Amino acid sequence: MAVSRINEAGLNVNQYGNRNLTINGAMQVNQRGTVTGITGSGYGPDRCAIVCSNSGTYTLSQAADAPSGSGFDKSLDVACTSSDTYGTAADVTHLRLSSLESQDCMKFEHGTSSAKKLTVQFWVKCSYADTFGLAFVNHDSQKSNVQKFTISSANTWQYVTLTYNGDTAAGFNNDANLGLSLDLFLGGGSDYTGGSATLNNWDTRSNNQSTYVSSTSTKFGTATSHTFNVTGVQLEVGDTATDFEHRTFGDELQRCKRYFESKSFTTFIEIGYSNGTTSAHCILPFLEKRAAPTVTLPAAGTSTNQLSFRTPTGANPSTTGSNSVYDLTTTQGRIQGGSYAGLTAGGVSSLYLNGTASVTFDAEL
Repeated sequence: MAVSRINEAGLNVNQYGNRNLTINGAMQVNQRGTVTGITGSGYGPDRCAIVCSNSGTYTLSQAADAPSGSGFDKSLDVACTSSDTYGTAADVTHLRLSSLESQDCMKFEHGTSSAKKLTVQFWVKCSYADTFGLAFVNHDSQKSNVQKFTISSANTWQYVTLTYNGDTAAGFNNDANLGLSLDLFLGGGSDYTGGSATLNNWDTRSNNQSTYVSSTSTKFGTATSHTFNVTGVQLEVGDTATDFEHRTFGDELQRCKRYFESKSFTTFIEIGYSNGTTSAHCILPFLEKRAAPTVTLPAAGTSTNQLSFRTPTGANPSTTGSNSVYDLTTTQGRIQGGSYAGLTAGGVSSLYLNGTASVTFDAEL
């Protein structure tokens, strides 16, 4: 006998998918590899970033370190490699644990009397015990809501869950731009410390900002011994932290590639056309992005791991010029080679990589 309807009352909420609004919260995907020498902003494992200003130099990596028995085996690892003192008021260091497009925030019903609460959970470890601020930032209304949590023991994994009130006064723009970010503040100058704003309250960023960092904070990055690890980040609608929603690696990777994609090529990339002896072009497709991305190509040339258009016979041109990207959309771009010499006008011209290298497509929020 066919079942015509499932009795939803008998199901546990954890059986429903797509609760976790965070992408790569288990830190499985790491397309960029280890990123060193960060003094401004940069990414580690996909969708996890650091933002810093005059506050030291950092390395972000994917660590084979996670809380035992948690179901995780990777974490974001932040290491200070050059310290600073947060000597000026605007100096700051924070992690961006999650960022959502504005259109993905509409389900929160913020800006209405039905505004929903949001709950975040994560595992965290720091090389010292301290209290930290986690701010939810609405980038459309320029408002934030900050709460504090305390790591009680150094170098020990600790589970954190926080529930944030909904904002009945301001909502989101329903577009593909940055709507909500989860910013974990590690240290800051006087602009970020000493405040007494009400916790778990939506207010302007300028009013809440001075409460992001505790006045007694050690301030991450004031010593090169400082390290910080995070994993198991899950943001969901409601006032309850449900079991972490694990996704397959393939699913997580595809979600990450909406914002950043690293395509590795060996030798041949695409077939193109020489519209003269000095120029050629080809179309390069990629997975659909949030917006037209910034494309980074390997260096132009015919040496190892360099990129060049070739003649119809597969020979190198007598001179390799420069390669640029034009006519970008969310799914493709046109690679234009200029200032070449020795191409065949009107002939086929393959875009050739002498070795192995990556083309990256960046549409991060």
